[in-house]
Amino acid sequence: MVEAINWGHWYKALDVAFILSLLVLAAGSVLVLWYAKRRPKDQPLTWGEAMVAALFVFFMMFVAYGIMPHQWLLFADNHLQWRKDKILYGPGDIIHDQLRFTISYEAIRDFIAVGLYVVAVAVQCVLWAVWQRRGQVKPKELPTSAYGRPLVKASPSGNN
Repeated sequence: MVEAINWGHWYKALDVAFILSLLVLAAGSVLVLWYAKRRPKDQPLTWGEAMVAALFVFFMMFVAYGIMPHQWLLFADNHLQWRKDKILYGPGDIIHDQLRFTISYEAIRDFIAVGLYVVAVAVQCVLWAVWQRRGQVKPKELPTSAYGRPLVKASPSGNN
């Protein structure tokens, strides 16, 4: 039988590079949100600002799609020893005995890696949307009639 993981000392097995990549992504996301509130939308972009922004976005995408999943896979392979031959049996062997299928820890490792990619894509889309909508103000709500139509004052010339 495969040796069980000693979860009593889980903090010793935490991968510093994986945690650091998560912290870099979180700090970069907060930086984008802060700068989106600060920079006016109609302000022209200089060549230098464009180059710094391109470098920043490339770095963030490199960390999100290259470093973070790779470090997770290294952490799962080396510290947690999630391999093909390590089978998940579940509490009371419920998965193997009752459900009659086999799941290896390698499949769970890969599923978590795919989840990291999905979360990175979702966060990237949200950050792009926040950046594109910066500086926009909500239009004022016009009062409506009992029928749901907006109430608008007529112009002096009679044309609305």
